[in-house]
Amino acid sequence: MKRLMIPLLLLTAAPAAAAPRTETAVLAGGCFWGMEWVFEHVKGVTAMVSGYAGGAAGDASYDKVSSETTGHAEAVKIIYDPSQVSYGKLLEVYFTVAHDPTQVNRQGPDVGSSYRSAIFPQNAQQERLARAYIQHLNAAHIWKRPIATRIEHSGFFPAEAYHQGFAAKHPYFPYIAFNDRPKIVALKQKFPALYKG
Repeated sequence: MKRLMIPLLLLTAAPAAAAPRTETAVLAGGCFWGMEWVFEHVKGVTAMVSGYAGGAAGDASYDKVSSETTGHAEAVKIIYDPSQVSYGKLLEVYFTVAHDPTQVNRQGPDVGSSYRSAIFPQNAQQERLARAYIQHLNAAHIWKRPIATRIEHSGFFPAEAYHQGFAAKHPYFPYIAFNDRPKIVALKQKFPALYKG
């Protein structure tokens, strides 16, 4: 009798809810600590990974990337639910509060090609949207200088464990407090409907 009960229970159980569909964006815009922290505060973002994009897998370590000889950029992989936040809205946050897209090979105090502004599209639609967004920003002269953001194609390699969630774990670390906390304030002010605390 017990053997018959198990299949009967399985047949009468409610169907499992479908997992939300997720998509991935990879963006570089200076130190990944701040980029990660900004996007962790965006509704619809379900996971974040700090890492390296633009170079080879064998050279994807903080020590090697910091030498500025590997071709990598510090980048973030953003996993998001497109029913809650669009790729276009992520780009708007990226260009508005996450970094200064007019700086060439630097962001704030960090200098070198590993701190460049770059988008690593994960598909053709993302590339079209990114190119159109950059073209629009340049044509509208929103910034005093031209947009320096590059479109690149490369794999993404996760950074070392101690970099993951660094700003959230150390919000009063002087570098974070000075360079990245203002970005969180700006996100909350400019995108209140998107902000999650």
